[in-house]
Amino acid sequence: MCLAIPAQVREILPDGMARVGLDGVVKEISTALVGDLAVGDYVIVHVGFALSKIDAVEAERTLALLAEAAGAPAEAMA
Repeated sequence: MCLAIPAQVREILPDGMARVGLDGVVKEISTALVGDLAVGDYVIVHVGFALSKIDAVEAERTLALLAEAAGAPAEAMA
């Protein structure tokens, strides 16, 4: 089973890359599949690639569901 998760764009980097953050973890990902990104946007991330943009409300709802499934408070995932 594969899992793609929402992460917030923290920094746009050169060469189609960006830094994203989720729950205190910062990771560099490729943005080659998604255009028009800005700092603060949420993207769906899978194996180091942003697959698509997602609005903040949907991202927060998804993160809350993942936190609930893991037994963690929703605020811990944001």
